[in-house]
Amino acid sequence: MTGTDPGPVRVLLADDHHLVRTGFRVILEVEPDIQVVGEAADGEQAVALTRATAPDVVLMDVEMPRMDGLTATREITGGLTGAAAPAVLILTTFDRDDYLFAALRAGASGFLLKNGTPEALVDAVRVLARGEGLLAPEPTRRVIATFARSGGPPVGAGTAAKLADLTPREREVLVLVARGASNAEIAATLTLGEATVKTHVSRMLAKLGLRDRVQAVIFAYEQGVIQPGG
Repeated sequence: MTGTDPGPVRVLLADDHHLVRTGFRVILEVEPDIQVVGEAADGEQAVALTRATAPDVVLMDVEMPRMDGLTATREITGGLTGAAAPAVLILTTFDRDDYLFAALRAGASGFLLKNGTPEALVDAVRVLARGEGLLAPEPTRRVIATFARSGGPPVGAGTAAKLADLTPREREVLVLVARGASNAEIAATLTLGEATVKTHVSRMLAKLGLRDRVQAVIFAYEQGVIQPGG
């Protein structure tokens, strides 16, 4: 997806149920800006096809034979870097915290339940293709609640140095991102243009060594940059 005409968003489907993959394909390929480039029935196939087809987004089931979706996500996000690394969207029928946390720490950029709407799926693919992260609202609330109970670990020396490198504005942006604010909402809160906010978000992520907004949320709560309700 480079140049003035980026072309369609390339999507790989990974699910061990053929009917589920067919349903996803039908939903996505109706959209003129989305192209399904492959289907995988297990995690091993997902990893191999990711390398072979170079998708922009991988839709990943959790429970699959031979290699589960969380292991496959770690293989994909850990083995590919830069433009070759796709965003992974975890899709599951299991509304479980352990899956959510494991998926995010495995490098997934988003998490949605399969009982969502077709429109939500299409929107999620487009959001991840733009390099942003996405969480369904209910899992996001539970992430915050978990950090509220644990308090998060103390900020280490290396992390403190990264945080000190942020400008005051970038720190404000980090806090707002951690609260789930969109670029438009951040722009309204800080009285900035959306293009300026996008620049601040990109610089903040780069300085902290984070891939996307989802990682920024985890980072902010784990390091005590923001407290739930604060």
